[in-house]
Amino acid sequence: MPNDDLLRPIVVGGDIGAYGSARAFHEAYGVRTVVLAGVATGPVAHSAVVDLRVVPGVDADDDALVAAVRAVADERPGAPHLVLGSADHTVHALVRVRERLGADVVVPYAEATTMAQVTTKAGFSRLCEELDVPHPRTVVLRVGTDPHEVGGWLDFPVVVKASATAETHGLEYEGKRKVSHLETPAQLRDLLDRMAAAGFGGEVVVQERIPGGDEDMAAVNAFCGPDGGVRFLLFGQVLLEEATPNGLGNSVAQITGGDDPEARTAVEHARRLLEHVGWTGFANLDLKRDPRDGRYRFLELNPRVGRSGYAVTAAGYNVARMYGDAYVEGAAPPSEEPVVGTEEHLFTVVPLALLRRYVSARTWERVRELRRRGAVTNVYRYAVEKHPRRLLYVSVAMLNQFRKFRRWHTG
Repeated sequence: MPNDDLLRPIVVGGDIGAYGSARAFHEAYGVRTVVLAGVATGPVAHSAVVDLRVVPGVDADDDALVAAVRAVADERPGAPHLVLGSADHTVHALVRVRERLGADVVVPYAEATTMAQVTTKAGFSRLCEELDVPHPRTVVLRVGTDPHEVGGWLDFPVVVKASATAETHGLEYEGKRKVSHLETPAQLRDLLDRMAAAGFGGEVVVQERIPGGDEDMAAVNAFCGPDGGVRFLLFGQVLLEEATPNGLGNSVAQITGGDDPEARTAVEHARRLLEHVGWTGFANLDLKRDPRDGRYRFLELNPRVGRSGYAVTAAGYNVARMYGDAYVEGAAPPSEEPVVGTEEHLFTVVPLALLRRYVSARTWERVRELRRRGAVTNVYRYAVEKHPRRLLYVSVAMLNQFRKFRRWHTG
């Protein structure tokens, strides 16, 4: 079994996703994860499971990233180090510098060409079209293009997102949102103009707006081995999403293990898509159920264990153990067919009292039943955490969720 000498995890980034990965590695192996962050952030500060190293520029400069990772690896020569990025732009940076990190640093991500093919929303939409995987009707625009001159489908209202989230990291412009809901061509033209003025010249996807609310959102989390074979799949129904401009669409609560026919079909679509491209490592695929036909439409593929990735570990399928088995020990998959998780578990980063305010009565009954069964995990609340400043941070963070949702949630 790997231990602190045989497996040393490193995570680049200081968000709650980084903490969730550190907690998973601690639960699996009893090790502390080295977290490299540009600044000390609440989710990873004063933690018993995190060895926080503040390295200015580590998430923005490739040379700084290589130097920081190598400095950690050189502390224990010969021990394998497994490095993860907690955000899209850090994942892409790790893929870019993979060859510079050395043979003792495992970067468990797909090759750059595969990443480019499927992690942009434009490329993902084309892949879904090729494989006949349900997805929203989509038009791809390059900033500066007049939407009236673009061929293909374009109807309003629409949802607009940057094709590559990593390309807009650090970009600032008035009204910046991760996802924009627009009603008219004039609003679209205005948004493109503001993005262009801020220096952005990349692609955006303009998609039909699928009806429905947060509880129509879902995810399939998957894990693939270094040979590209899908080893694990888990469906999750989202209960509530963030509504802040930069966090819009991020899941804050979901129940894993959906087993209705449409959920099973979505899991099979996800498997076929990942096998087709030879994906490696973790993948999070965002979906939305279309109430017009009940089918799940695929929206995008995220190449990392993000803020909701701990939902898999909370359900009893430890992602850190999957990484250790597949990428460090080189263990073969347990069977030719992937494991499909069925465990019902509620993962949350917000208090249950807040969920009660925003979810439907039917969903709240499911939450209450899972609570009675002890099948609820808030990633922030980990028994080994004893530092007074961390306990204070978590308490304040939970209270701030009420304020944040009062301000931004429109449902």
